[in-house]
Amino acid sequence: MTSSPTQDVAFAGDDVIRDYIEKYSNWGRWGADDQLGALNHVGPEQVTAAAGLVRQGKVISMALPLDLHGPQSGGFRANPLNMMTATGTDYMAGKQDPLPGGFGPSKGFGFSDDVLVTPNQAGSQWDGLAHIFWRGRLYNGFDAADVTSQGAARCGIEVMRTSFVMRGVLLDVARFKGVECLEPGYAITVDDLDATAAAQGVEVRTGDALIVRTGMTETHRGNWGSYNGGAAPGLSLHTAPWLHEHEVAALATDTWGCEVRPNEIDLFQPLHIIALVHMGIPFGEIWDLGEIGRDCAGHGVYEFMLSAAPLPITGAAGSPVNALAMK
Repeated sequence: MTSSPTQDVAFAGDDVIRDYIEKYSNWGRWGADDQLGALNHVGPEQVTAAAGLVRQGKVISMALPLDLHGPQSGGFRANPLNMMTATGTDYMAGKQDPLPGGFGPSKGFGFSDDVLVTPNQAGSQWDGLAHIFWRGRLYNGFDAADVTSQGAARCGIEVMRTSFVMRGVLLDVARFKGVECLEPGYAITVDDLDATAAAQGVEVRTGDALIVRTGMTETHRGNWGSYNGGAAPGLSLHTAPWLHEHEVAALATDTWGCEVRPNEIDLFQPLHIIALVHMGIPFGEIWDLGEIGRDCAGHGVYEFMLSAAPLPITGAAGSPVNALAMK
């Protein structure tokens, strides 16, 4: 396997990061040119098995609306803006008459059109494998300089456009613990994941998308405040060995960054460094898990077919997503 560059960067917890990278890196596992990472765990067998979970014909979205009402509250990213470039009021005022070819209000024909202006990761989204760097490298040892103003030459989100159809497993940690929302700064442990799965009667298998509900999107909706970047419940750095052992293909939560904030060691987003950069697990963030949580609890079924394709934006580091659970 290819290893990370060895230049020293001193910080508390450096030994943990080095140990986890050495033990759990997937660099080179699927070849030197691989750009899919842990999504390689999803093959025809996993997709076929996921399709067999559709029994009720029910479809539940796990995405927030793309609009100016959240979840961004200023700072790093802005909220999505859908800008109308042609409207029904234009049509009624005669501004579309005549259209090319003689079509317009006098002929009864009109139209609306619009443009979406948004950061790719403003709302419910995937972090692709070109999103995070560590010591000059992204997933599989590719040079961080491969990501330029023209986009990512390696690991752009478009390479995953057919890869996000799989079995989804919801671990509703908040409901298991009997709370509306886990406390900010609560680190979800391996014991929490195992206990929740056992209580729900579900197991995490090779090629699954692990979806973890903390309750945070629901409790902050309409009053986002410090939702982005502030203190939050999330997965502990020390769940990394568990994610590797279970061969999880993708990870998603209802928080801004999947992992616990403040971080457990003196390094920004260390689980991203281990699980995304080195294990190649794409992260789904800011998902809306309220409805799927209620449905799973109501029927006692916490597995479903997941369809969560990103937009095939060439060279993008991430993408908006309308993740669908089909049951």
